[in-house]
This record gives sequence, structure tokens and C-alpha cells, in this order.
Amino acid sequence: MKLVLASHNKGKLQELAEILEPAVADLELVSYDGPEPVEDGTSFLENALIKARAAFAHTGLPSIADDSGIAVEILGGSPGIFTAIWAGGRDNAANRQLLLAQLRDIGDENRTAAFICTIAMVSEAGEQSFTGVWSGRVAREERGSFGHGYDPIFIPDGFEITAAEMPPEVKNSMSHRAMALQQLIATLATGLD
Repeated sequence: MKLVLASHNKGKLQELAEILEPAVADLELVSYDGPEPVEDGTSFLENALIKARAAFAHTGLPSIADDSGIAVEILGGSPGIFTAIWAGGRDNAANRQLLLAQLRDIGDENRTAAFICTIAMVSEAGEQSFTGVWSGRVAREERGSFGHGYDPIFIPDGFEITAAEMPPEVKNSMSHRAMALQQLIATLATGLD
């Protein structure tokens, strides 16, 4: 079965292929070569569906897309869908520094946050979504060199280290994306009929 990843990001294609193909018999994850849709949804689910629908319409093949980010409770769930552009551009370091500055005077008990990943799948069988939520809190400073994005300032529940201080195989076994992917794998394993 061919499954289209609705992204032009070759790194993401390789990462997800390494996870999905061994887990689901006869699955081949292929890249999307169509036009990039405008992500103007108001939630992770809406943006993931916009991308998956565009890929399905372009290819006629079952398609998946994800949208993810960090939601900070005291900021009303922000940055949320604006995670990648929180400081005005796609600069991870600037995004982290802005968030740390916004929380500078906030006590540890009020730094609750969660990484959220929603994967949408669109096929002839309909639309489905899978969401993983990795709860934790925002650190007071950047720590660690693994990972990307907000990993250096996110401390998962049950840990005193940031996601960027975790070996990648540990982080990737428990992250928000891992949770959503496990749900997707379970669905793919049963077929799309």
C-alpha cells in the first residue's frame, strides 16, 4: 500500500518511513509533489487536514499530514499553531528566547505546557485523526543539544531534564509524535477499508 506524506520535507519523509514501513506490512511511504496548500486552520487538526486533503486530491492515494507545536497553559495554549513562527519567523532560537522572556517572571508551578501532535489521514475510506499530547513544563533556560525546536526548554512530566537532554531514541519512544504515530500504525495495520 502506498501512503503519501503531505510534506515537501525530505527529512520528515525519511524519519516517518523508518518508523512506519517496518511497523506496517507492505507499506510504502511516498513524498508529495503537489502544490503547498495554505495552512489557515485554527487548530492543529484543521491544518493537518488541509495538507492531507490537498495531497489526497492531488494524488488519489491515501495521504497523511501532521501539525504540531507547544501549548503553554498560562498563555492560553499559545504558541499553539503559531509555534514555528512565534517570534515572527521560522527561527527556532528566536522562538525559544521569546517564550522564555514571556515566562521570565512566572513561577515553576505555572509553567505547565504540552507538546501536541495531530496526524490527519485522508483516504477513500474517509478522514481520521490521531493526536498525541506530551505533558510537561517550560524550563527556565535552554539545556541540551539533542532534538530541535522547543526541545531545549521543554521538561516532560516525570523528568528533570529537557527533551533536548534525552537521547533521541528515548525522546522518540515517548514524544507527542510517537503517541500519534502509534495510533496511526494501529489503524494502518488493520487496513483502510
